Amino acid sequence: MYATVEELRAEGVTVGEASDERLRALIAEASSTIDRVTGWFFEPRPMQLVLSGRGTPTLVTPLPLLRINRLEVGGGVVDDVSGLLVMGAPVLPGFDEPRLTWRGGRVWPRGDGNVVVDGLWGYTEWDGTPTGRTPLPIRRACILLVLKGIRPLADVDAAQERRAAWRVLEMRTRDQSVRFAPLSQAAARREQQLSTNEPEADDLLDAYRRPAPLGAA
Repeated sequence: MYATVEELRAEGVTVGEASDERLRALIAEASSTIDRVTGWFFEPRPMQLVLSGRGTPTLVTPLPLLRINRLEVGGGVVDDVSGLLVMGAPVLPGFDEPRLTWRGGRVWPRGDGNVVVDGLWGYTEWDGTPTGRTPLPIRRACILLVLKGIRPLADVDAAQERRAAWRVLEMRTRDQSVRFAPLSQAAARREQQLSTNEPEADDLLDAYRRPAPLGAA
């Protein structure tokens, strides 16, 4: 989870507003929302991924690999991974995509689901440790979403108006008509399934959304 009960208490959330148990549930919900709208997760998680070799030295992975526990290629365990270069974890400035590259002329044999990587995965930022940390903007976005769940805006119409204000081209107060600018494809996605419906949180998450062409499992 991307925030703690202590951080929410530091934001002024009282026990009367939300118990520790409720805060933990809201943090888990907000963290899941962030995963959904960005296409990543931002903490180390153990997973086993099945990938397909392409007969090249480099294999693009759907997630940054923080630690390898076990590597199988073509049904056999690879004991020596000293020649394997792991790129993109923890994430540094200029990050493009996570990948595994063999050095010394070795390649990933071509095959369908012939590479199994068991390890620790996640989009974390560099902090001097092997597994990195959850990016600070992600933590802040999580806190904002929890606060919204505890203190929802009383005026729903005002909240909707705030989210759409950037698109307004013209307003006529007499008949209350509003003309909006057309949505770009990216903005349309954000208005639909890729939005948290909390503008400040969405602004923080924009830099962390998964690019559409990135590798898939």
